[in-house]
Amino acid sequence: MTIAVLIVSAFVVILNETIMNVALPVLMEQFQVTQDTIQWLTTIFMLTMAVVIPTTGFLLQKLSTRQAFVLAMGLFTIGTALAAVSPGFTVLLIARVIQASGTAIMMPLLMTTILDLVPAERRGVLMGNVSIVISVAPAVGPTLSGVILQYLSWHFMFIAVLPVAILALVIGTPRLDNSPGASKAPLSVPSLMLALPGFGGLVFGLSRLSAAGLDLVSGVVLGIALICLVSFTLLQARLQREDRALLDLRPFTYRPFTLALLLMVLAMVSLFGVIILLPMFFSMVLGIDTLATGLIMLPGGLLMGLLAPFVGRLYDKVGARPLLVPGGLILTVVLVGYALVLDATTPIWLLVVMHLVMSVGMSLIFTPAFTTALNPLPHHLHSHGSAVLSTLQQLGGAMGTATVVGVVAASTAAKMAAGTDALNATVQGFSAGFIVGVVCGIGVTVIGFLLGGKQTADSEVEQPANSR
Repeated sequence: MTIAVLIVSAFVVILNETIMNVALPVLMEQFQVTQDTIQWLTTIFMLTMAVVIPTTGFLLQKLSTRQAFVLAMGLFTIGTALAAVSPGFTVLLIARVIQASGTAIMMPLLMTTILDLVPAERRGVLMGNVSIVISVAPAVGPTLSGVILQYLSWHFMFIAVLPVAILALVIGTPRLDNSPGASKAPLSVPSLMLALPGFGGLVFGLSRLSAAGLDLVSGVVLGIALICLVSFTLLQARLQREDRALLDLRPFTYRPFTLALLLMVLAMVSLFGVIILLPMFFSMVLGIDTLATGLIMLPGGLLMGLLAPFVGRLYDKVGARPLLVPGGLILTVVLVGYALVLDATTPIWLLVVMHLVMSVGMSLIFTPAFTTALNPLPHHLHSHGSAVLSTLQQLGGAMGTATVVGVVAASTAAKMAAGTDALNATVQGFSAGFIVGVVCGIGVTVIGFLLGGKQTADSEVEQPANSR
């Protein structure tokens, strides 16, 4: 019951994360603001997530499951209610910050709870259910918002979500454990002051990089962020010796965790790259509207959700490698196909089929990667491992967006400068963007070979790699 409540709640908050994507042009016209201004509705969400998630390792050790859930869903519900009645851009921006604060806590809470309650040999099935949340909710979000915007005011994007959030809060709160958190360590204020500009600055710099290319502001922000992150890492290494770290980095001493995390980042770069590039291609090259785009992308997300529980059961039987390697190969082949065959005459049915095949590859990647990363960790590192994983998911998505959009823009500009007509230059630019995903797919396949087979019990994997 605990895990079911958290999975439903996580689905709602992840759905909200992507529901805004196709609404930006409508809101830009509604609020009479520029494209750069309206993008802050998504940028501020990513920034807030990047800043809050690294603190969740500390929060989840201080709070009970019930307290953490009330904090997460309470913030999300308040933010959603505020968004539903927002009279203008500024209030909606504040509402997005509040929503993102709750969303940032929910996913680490879900993964930590599964680690605490479920033995290692059965976690694949439960992580498969988590993968449903991660794959289906982002696919449903743009489609749902497209349908709403076709017939109703943009306020209904949030009005539709609000009753579900309230219901989850009311039903879930009394059913969750209220045992006090185990940690008595105080909050490390210096760590928090380094995390804010470090993680937030990195995501902000990457988001500017994807929109405008490398400029002075992006370079300065990224430079300051990297300095803060290096200082943050050194400080956590010192504080974790006394179990006082804001984000304990000892999960990186476990080889499966580190390898699976690297694989996850590469997969997220590919996934977010495709999520960004395909709608752009549909609009700029094929002239497809936002509702049709959402409907084209929907079957792939639903297929990932349908396959996730079966992949989880397979993982419990055979381990990571037999799933990750085929998944990486499928992902790579489809992305090569995108790079080679997409042009202004590509039929819609082929786009749907290719996206469905890619979704099969992604479904073979995410559940094994999540489970292999978190399975080796002992109990006291569960919350910190989940926080690290969620943080790098966000950074992987931001890096994927920045990289592929930058490559497409640069390649298109170079082709046009060489005399290629605008349409063909755009198509070739998108091909270059998909090549970034191909490189990441190859990386996923190679790391999949390095990860081992089945792990049958926590005791087999609790020793860090450097102690073996």
